[in-house]
Amino acid sequence: MQTGTKQLGLHLFNTHTMDYQQTIEYLFNSTPVFEHVGATAYKEGLANSLALDEHFGHPHQKFKSIHIAGTNGKGSCSHSIASVLQSAGHKVGLYTSPHLIDFRERIKVNGVCISEQAVVDFVEHERAFFEPLHPSFFELTTALAFKYFAEQNIDFAVVEVGLGGRLDCTNIITPILSIITNISLDHTQFLGDTPEKIAREKAGIIKRSVPVVIGEATEQTRPVFQARAEEQGAPITFAESMPEVLTSIASANGGIVYQTQNHGELWSELSGSYQQKNMNTVLCALNKLRKMGMLKDEECIRNGVANVCERTGLMGRWQRIQSNPTVICDTGHNVGGWKYLSKQLNDLRCRQLRIVFGMVDDKDIDTVMSLLPASAQYYFTRATTQRAIPEQQIKEISLRFKLQGETFPTVSEAYQQALEDADKDDFIFVGGSSYIVADFLSFLHQMKHVHHN
Repeated sequence: MQTGTKQLGLHLFNTHTMDYQQTIEYLFNSTPVFEHVGATAYKEGLANSLALDEHFGHPHQKFKSIHIAGTNGKGSCSHSIASVLQSAGHKVGLYTSPHLIDFRERIKVNGVCISEQAVVDFVEHERAFFEPLHPSFFELTTALAFKYFAEQNIDFAVVEVGLGGRLDCTNIITPILSIITNISLDHTQFLGDTPEKIAREKAGIIKRSVPVVIGEATEQTRPVFQARAEEQGAPITFAESMPEVLTSIASANGGIVYQTQNHGELWSELSGSYQQKNMNTVLCALNKLRKMGMLKDEECIRNGVANVCERTGLMGRWQRIQSNPTVICDTGHNVGGWKYLSKQLNDLRCRQLRIVFGMVDDKDIDTVMSLLPASAQYYFTRATTQRAIPEQQIKEISLRFKLQGETFPTVSEAYQQALEDADKDDFIFVGGSSYIVADFLSFLHQMKHVHHN
């Protein structure tokens, strides 16, 4: 099957210079993409990454990097740290995944996405080298990111691990700081089916003598991190043992006000209740960077955490789309994420909670659905990925948990129905999977274009 798509991909695009849209199609169609096919796109080992790195002259050695792994919170932590480094006057590359609307969101410098032309040129000029390697989509994207960051002459790259850590293609870097946010059971088919096994994979980013911050640890995972850090002579800090965040209160104008140990009162615009744990991890990491002399003053920390979305373009984290009715979307997509989301949704004071919901096939859907608020009205749907669980199947599972809802073939139809049903005092939540949020934001993006033109 795979070679077929490869040949098809090459055959389709060989005849002329591609534009941006065709280049993206080529990347998605001629390389195995985890977002589309799941397990078969996961490549064990770093051979391709090292070959690409060698070919481009080791671009990652031309800037300092911060490496972030973990099951949940990687995106929020990556964007927050990038925002603070930017507000300290540094030129900062940010490499994250997946994207929500456009591929270019994955690779940014000071919050600006890589240009369409840079993506087109990379594929056009480098195809002859990389096609024989048959790299995965993520291997290729990582090589593009590092090459682009070096060309842009950045000071720092904040690099988010794609999956796991030890064998992730970002793991060719030697950062100045490693961060592991937390561990919960996700992607168990690659990373192992116990917290210890997953921790071992994530701990693979801990490098010789490079300090590491662990955001949250449990009695199962803590010894794994400690052992790896000792073996590597890496100074290790457990953020929970040195709590920076003392209290957190949702602020009236959105966001959260934190009282902190060393930074006084801070306001952050990120308002999901799970952000308190992330903020503790972020501040602990920033304390380390400050000791290394990378951050000059308190002001850049205050300013950086207050303007994360504006500075870095972060989307999909308890993101408010509109009021009356309130519409929020969030990319939380596994049990670890839903423990927080369900509590936050259950605590809402609104007339009726309406949830547009779908998931993909490698998640623990039963446990997630057992956490969903029973009083909500559901709009079960599927995202445009081959890995989406059919909406009928989700509805069948939902009956076991006594959830009320209807099915819709697309996210946009589900959302439009929820909006039509809603009173101005209702609350609409869109989520269950990053791909549901991606479809939702893409739909809003298209609607905006339709109205503009």
